[in-house]
Amino acid sequence: VQLQASGGGLVQTGGSLRLSCTASGGTFQYYDLAWFRQAPGQERQFVGSISRSGRTTTYADSVKGRFTISRDNAKKSMYLQMDSLKPEDMALYYCAAVRAILTAPVETTAGGYTFWGQGTLVTVSS
Repeated sequence: VQLQASGGGLVQTGGSLRLSCTASGGTFQYYDLAWFRQAPGQERQFVGSISRSGRTTTYADSVKGRFTISRDNAKKSMYLQMDSLKPEDMALYYCAAVRAILTAPVETTAGGYTFWGQGTLVTVSS
């Protein structure tokens, strides 16, 4: 499956952005999905994940209550609604996918994902 992330941009502190991740190829509803981010000089960090059905979402503590992940399997798309943005949210955001294993929880580590988008840059001005 090929992933394309979009929607990044420049926003002021306290503002909102909505990222999108659109897939091509593969059977989208078979995949668990996630967002990661990477700031300069830092390791790639888990932001949140969503199960293939969309019923289960998991968030990093740093974004819980501010970010919301959703997916539309009919549109082969995943979204990241980011509200109350802070300067520390500034990073390159990546979407990722892995074939779901029904008996296993959704992955929260970068190494658990097979397919990656190219990243979209989020800049938060203070």
